[in-house]
Amino acid sequence: MIPLNTSITEIQNIRGLLEDKLQHKYLEKYIQKPKIDEEKLRILTSLVNNKVSLNPIQRERYIITAMLVQIALDTHELVPVRNEWDETKEDKLTKQLRVLAGDYYSGLYYLLLSEIEDFDFIHTLASAIRKINEYKIMLYYKEVESFEEFIVLTKKIDSMLILHVAQFIYGSTLDQVISDWLFTDRMTREIKEMQLNGEFPLYEIWQAIDETSNYSVFITKINGIIYENRVELPSLISNLPDNFMFLKKYLRNSINETEQHDPFTAEEG
Repeated sequence: MIPLNTSITEIQNIRGLLEDKLQHKYLEKYIQKPKIDEEKLRILTSLVNNKVSLNPIQRERYIITAMLVQIALDTHELVPVRNEWDETKEDKLTKQLRVLAGDYYSGLYYLLLSEIEDFDFIHTLASAIRKINEYKIMLYYKEVESFEEFIVLTKKIDSMLILHVAQFIYGSTLDQVISDWLFTDRMTREIKEMQLNGEFPLYEIWQAIDETSNYSVFITKINGIIYENRVELPSLISNLPDNFMFLKKYLRNSINETEQHDPFTAEEG
């Protein structure tokens, strides 16, 4: 699914530029190459490319820098919060390098934006990072009173960066539709991966908060949220302002494509 007014070639060019920025031989020797969240890349590209007042350099820098921030945040997520008693020197080195890699990717976005002196956008991204880290601290210190609150925080962490970029560029809020869609897309992908390798990262986070949690109950609840989101998203998309017509078309096509390739049959739990 390619965003309106954005060609396959443009997406490939942006991805290529991003991968060039991420290349670091020493880091790649010890840690896995960072993954690019394709859905966030496409939505960001859609938002930025459809703002005619931005020049080509601004568009490229906004997308690249926002994605670098996202990758930096995702890389820090991979660092275990606890030390294992039997971890090797290589394990410790990998953990330390993941921290440094996240910091390195963060530094790249400051450099790129400073080159075009776009300090307002720097402030926008910094504000998003601050809020995301605040929400992560709430999860880390288990300042969550219910499963519902846990899901709300998770959705905020996942969508906050894109929401700040959208607010900066358009002056409009897209909170619910973007956060619901990104969460639905992420959970759909993670459930598929769980079926292949038996791992579900979100459940591990919830289990650390609620040690009495039951895996099957957790999955049932997640499936229920996916089902509800897929029912409600068409209405949310229709209610978007007219200046987001390009985003309406993209999200509708994305949902239709997902349902065609992965028909959802989960029961409400």
